[in-house]
Amino acid sequence: MITPDENRLVFELLGGNGPQSTEAHPLWAFIATQRGIGLSVAELCALADFDVADGPMMAAWRVAFNGQLQTEVRYRVTGEVTSLVRKRGKSGDFDLMTFVERLIGEDSFVVAETTSTFVFPRKAR
Repeated sequence: MITPDENRLVFELLGGNGPQSTEAHPLWAFIATQRGIGLSVAELCALADFDVADGPMMAAWRVAFNGQLQTEVRYRVTGEVTSLVRKRGKSGDFDLMTFVERLIGEDSFVVAETTSTFVFPRKAR
């Protein structure tokens, strides 16, 4: 749940005009999915047999809004790995993992969906 105090803090940190009524800042699409999915970055990397100490990188992130995020609403977060592809570049092999997360409101409506693509450099064996 996004509290009004947390929301106000995000607006202050980003220099915005402040929340309008119960509308949550759009950045909450990222924050809420990250804290609500129940996996740390290390655990997410482990899904691809990658050690977080080897330096994962975020290659892309996008969000699709189907509605306005609100404070004081209990959201459920779901997520899934949608692809894991091995690539070869000038500096060696790496994997691209795409992970989709959804913020689902109390009425089962998907308010926002985020798509993150991570780069996992693979060491030569």
